[in-house]
Amino acid sequence: ADVAYLRSVLPSTTEDAFFDYLATLDASEVTVSAAPEGSVVFARVPFLQVKGPLLVVQLLETTLLCLVSYASLVATNAARFRFLAGPDVKLMEMGLRRAQGPDGALSASKYSYVGGECRPAAPPPAAPRPCRYPRVPAVPVGFDYTSNVLAGKLYGIPVRGTVAHSFVMSFTSLEEVRPRELSPLAGGEPVDLPALAERWLRRVCEVLRTPPEKANRGELAAFASYAVTFPRDFQGLLDTYCVRRSGLPNFCAVALALHQLGYRAVGVRLDSGDLARQSKEVRRMLRACGAHFQVPWLETIPIAVSNDISEQSLEEFNREGSEIDMIGVGTNLVTCPLQPSLGCVYKLVEVNGFPCLKLTEDEEKMTIPGTKTVYRLYDAAGHPFMDLMALEEEPSPSAGQELAVRVLGQLGETSKVVPTAVEPLHRTYFRDGQLCEPLPSLSEVRNHAQVSLNLLSPSHRRLRDPEPYPVAMTERLHGLLTELRRASQ
Repeated sequence: ADVAYLRSVLPSTTEDAFFDYLATLDASEVTVSAAPEGSVVFARVPFLQVKGPLLVVQLLETTLLCLVSYASLVATNAARFRFLAGPDVKLMEMGLRRAQGPDGALSASKYSYVGGECRPAAPPPAAPRPCRYPRVPAVPVGFDYTSNVLAGKLYGIPVRGTVAHSFVMSFTSLEEVRPRELSPLAGGEPVDLPALAERWLRRVCEVLRTPPEKANRGELAAFASYAVTFPRDFQGLLDTYCVRRSGLPNFCAVALALHQLGYRAVGVRLDSGDLARQSKEVRRMLRACGAHFQVPWLETIPIAVSNDISEQSLEEFNREGSEIDMIGVGTNLVTCPLQPSLGCVYKLVEVNGFPCLKLTEDEEKMTIPGTKTVYRLYDAAGHPFMDLMALEEEPSPSAGQELAVRVLGQLGETSKVVPTAVEPLHRTYFRDGQLCEPLPSLSEVRNHAQVSLNLLSPSHRRLRDPEPYPVAMTERLHGLLTELRRASQ
């Protein structure tokens, strides 16, 4: 069917032999090497190398770029959010409604779980960890949860969600709550939870010094209805009406009613306003309520926030201080507004054993010829300090060996470096049409991302004014580049 469709859209002069060829086309002569998924890769460093018949590898261009570009972009964006949030705050991806279609939404959920930054659990090693997805300490990395249930099903990502404003607004009175009764956790006669919550509301309002008549009874009904159905997972959305006079008193009333029956609420969420300031005010009121009624867990219950969270939002939380325990990020994670496209390119560097070059006056857009091996060089502290491209046939550099290199952007001068350790960056995953390396699980990719990010020097990892990470080529590769440039001119 595919060949028949192509025959219908291609020029009528296209030879039948071409369609016969397409019908037998396969990837049996294709070899793909790549940086392990989850690796930190810098600009100008190839993270995929594809070898095979020219027509076949040309047909693979669009597919491969589609698969790696957005995934890399979202993982990188997630790393930035994790860096700003720090290791202690939980991050939830909730961008399904704003993503670029259902496929983009699934990719965003998957790769935001991969990408991330965390503080090292120990000082960096003196030599690089092996590149085969090592086990690492359980330190936060990437986003912790997704609200995308399908992504949870397909990829095993933990799923989380909260009550919607529309659910809260759909109730107008306690009489609408059905069912109403909840049995105590330890057993016993069922209790009318809405009625119990209403009795608690007056006591809570006395402690918080808010008028009971200002607490919206429809909101109280919504909270009670949710709590009857999910008594072990009750979370209150506080800002449908007024947080201080309605949302928080109603939540505390239902939470204390649940506590009386042996259950424990799991958290609150704020979705509007000055989130940092509100989180501190909510924490103060929760502490007051928990202390007065001798319910310690209420004082430390997690506070989640959402509402168009951006990098700037996280910077403001850090600057102002907050009581935020969980942050839901949607639009500014999945749409990557700071850089909506990664700009990956797929360039021909060798044909029939002959290196080739795309010549341009803009050095940044000039391709680097030849089949290459990429090495990551480490310093004595265990941090990578340079990526080095060499021709495939060149001998591998060794730890302690003085290397003469040409740094991109400074090709006119030779630099000398001595690495403490050297690591080949690429592994071959697909050889002659066959998978030759086991593909890692999502959790292994996530762990490898953690290792890669933790090994970076703080000067390279910081978001504001990072020190440029040098990418270089060997003298021999530079000689080939110079030779081809002269020949082309």
